[in-house]
Amino acid sequence: MTNNESMIIGLTGGIGSGKSKAATHFAELKIEIIDTDVLAREAVAKGAVALEKITHHFGDTILKADGNLNRKLLRKTIFSDPSEKKWLESLLHPMIHSRIISLLSKPRSPYCILMSPLLLETQQKGLVNRILVIDVDQDTQLTRTLQRDGGDPATIRGIIASQIDRETRLSFADDVISNQGSPEQLRDLVHKQHLRYLMTSKINLGVEKKKND
Repeated sequence: MTNNESMIIGLTGGIGSGKSKAATHFAELKIEIIDTDVLAREAVAKGAVALEKITHHFGDTILKADGNLNRKLLRKTIFSDPSEKKWLESLLHPMIHSRIISLLSKPRSPYCILMSPLLLETQQKGLVNRILVIDVDQDTQLTRTLQRDGGDPATIRGIIASQIDRETRLSFADDVISNQGSPEQLRDLVHKQHLRYLMTSKINLGVEKKKND
């Protein structure tokens, strides 16, 4: 755990579950969001050391014409070859983990959210107080991801298969929000969960203060 007084919520879910939308609703409530996808994009930005290593490993064809990473091609490549996925994770995960630790050490809201699709598959789960899963079934994952990103259904199915399975993900959950309904329902469920977290964070802060008195 990080050494701060702010409760840390680990928000996760499979691809297409709507975890980013849920995080947006939490952000609208003035809750700090640490998004590991954003950190990953920063790690492979043009000019970054990690991008140089990725280019050396996969070749120049992994880049777009402007020199930026072709993320769609990279995703297709690593999810069709487990060894390449493992190589990429061994490069990026330590970098991202270090950045997460730094950000969590300076909380800016009553509780903060670490949003990560790989929360349960990595050491990141050891950084949080509670785990919130945004849950949908696999058919919904596939449909929503294709609507959002387009691409090849086989690639999306490969990503779903590579992630922790739904039953196991739910077994780790302290809290679950079902996103099978409408966008309005998701927003309402996030607001209700927000109130629960505010109450829990206040209780925990009060206990911590008593210990220090």
